[in-house]
Amino acid sequence: MNILFVVEVFLLVAVVKCQYKPTWESLDARPLPAWYDESKFGIFIHWGVFSVPSFRSEWFWWDWQGVNDSDVVAFMKSNYPPTFTYPDFAPTFKAEFFNPEQWADVIQASGARYVVLTSKHHEGFTNWPSKVSWNWNSMDTGPHRDLVGDLAAAIRNQTSVIFGLYHSLFEWFNPLYLQDKQNNWTTQDFVKEKTEVELFDLINTYKPDLLWSDGEWEAPASYWNSQQFLAWLYNDSPVKDTIVTNDRWGARTLCKHGGYYTCSDRFNPGVLQKHKWENAMTLDTKSWGFRRNAPLTDYLDMENLTQILAETISCGGNLLMNIGPTADGRIVPIFEERLRQMGAWLKVNGEAIYGSQPWIFQNDTVTPGVWYTMAKRVASTAVYAIVLDWPDGDILYLASVSPSLQTNVTLLGYLGTFDWRRPESGGIEIIIPPIPASHMPCKWAWVFRFEGLET
Repeated sequence: MNILFVVEVFLLVAVVKCQYKPTWESLDARPLPAWYDESKFGIFIHWGVFSVPSFRSEWFWWDWQGVNDSDVVAFMKSNYPPTFTYPDFAPTFKAEFFNPEQWADVIQASGARYVVLTSKHHEGFTNWPSKVSWNWNSMDTGPHRDLVGDLAAAIRNQTSVIFGLYHSLFEWFNPLYLQDKQNNWTTQDFVKEKTEVELFDLINTYKPDLLWSDGEWEAPASYWNSQQFLAWLYNDSPVKDTIVTNDRWGARTLCKHGGYYTCSDRFNPGVLQKHKWENAMTLDTKSWGFRRNAPLTDYLDMENLTQILAETISCGGNLLMNIGPTADGRIVPIFEERLRQMGAWLKVNGEAIYGSQPWIFQNDTVTPGVWYTMAKRVASTAVYAIVLDWPDGDILYLASVSPSLQTNVTLLGYLGTFDWRRPESGGIEIIIPPIPASHMPCKWAWVFRFEGLET
C-alpha cells in the first residue's frame, strides 16, 4: 500500500476526531484552553444604557417596568415626566469621556490577565453596531461609536491582556422573545432574528478569546440552538483553538454544561471543585453597574478582595472582578484605586496566583485565614500559604504543612529566609523576626513560600 495514502488517511481521521458534534457529550469533552486556568484573574465591565440612571443596579429597567420596585418607581416619578420610557435614556449615554487607551492602562495595571466587556445586556442595547439592533446600538445613538471595537483595539495594542465579551441571550421586553415565550419556545423567531446573527457577528468581527453567555435561565438550550453554535465555535470559528466559554447556554445548563462553570453570581464555594469554575463578583457589593448613590461601605476593600481571591484560587477557580463605568465613560477613582491596588499586590505575590493549582489542602486545618496554592517548577514543587492576617506574636503555626530537613521558608517580596521548627503535634511553626513596616512587602495578605516539604 502506498505509504503516502496511509498518511493521508491517518491525518483525515485525526481531523475528523477533532470535530465536535452539537451534543453536550461531545462539547463538554473539549479541553479548556490552557490560557484560562493559568490566568486566574480577570476584569468584568458592565456598561450600557443602564449606566445613565445609575440608580439601584443594571436591573433598573426590570425594576421599573417589570416588577415595579417601589424605590425605582419613586425615583422615576420624582425625576422624569410620566411619558418617559427607558429608551429615552439612550441619547444621554454619550460616553464623551471614554478613553479606551486609559481604560487599557488601568486594566493592565490591575494585574488582570483577561477582560470581559458587556456587548449587550438584558435590555438589548448593543455596544457595537449590531446589524439586527437598528437604532438601539452605540453607533446609531448615544456615543455614536463602536465601543466594543474601540476597547478591543486598545487592549490588544497596548497590553498583554486577553479580550473577551459578555452577551445576553435574551432581551427582557423584545416582542419576538415574548412571543416565543408565550408559545412555550416552540417558535424561534427571536433567535433567528437576533441572537444567532449577533453571536456570529461578534465572533467573526472582534474575535474574542472568551465568550461570557448570560440570560439563559428561561428558555432551554434547544431554543437557543446553543449546541449548534458551540459546535461551530469550537470547530470552524476564527477563534476555535483559543475560545473559552462558560455554562449559561439554556435552562438547566448552569453548573452542568459548557466550558467553565459559573454556577451562580458571586459563586464562591470555599471547597475544591471537580470542574474548572469562575467567581464572577462585584466591587460594588450591591450592583454590577455604576451607582451614583452608592456609599463607601458598599465597596469591597483590599482586605475583602485578597480574601476572596485567596479562597477562589485555592479552590481551583478564577476570579472575575466587576467594575461599572459611568455613562460618560469614566472608571471612577474608587474602582481605579482598587484595580491598581490589586495590581500592586499581584506584582509581589503573583507567583502564588498565576499558573498555580490547588494543593492537597485548600485552607489550614487549625489556623484560620490561611489558604494554600501550589506551583510546579522544573526542579521542585513550591507550596504557598496566603496568610490574610499577620500573626500577632513571633510565631505563625500552620498545621497543614509538614516540613522536612530540606524545607526552605521565605516570604514573597522579602529578602532572606525564615527559621522554623516542627512541634511534637506536627505542622510547622514559622519564627517571625521583627520586620520594620517599611520593609513589609505589601499591606494586605502575605504569602509564605515553602520548598522541600514532605511529600
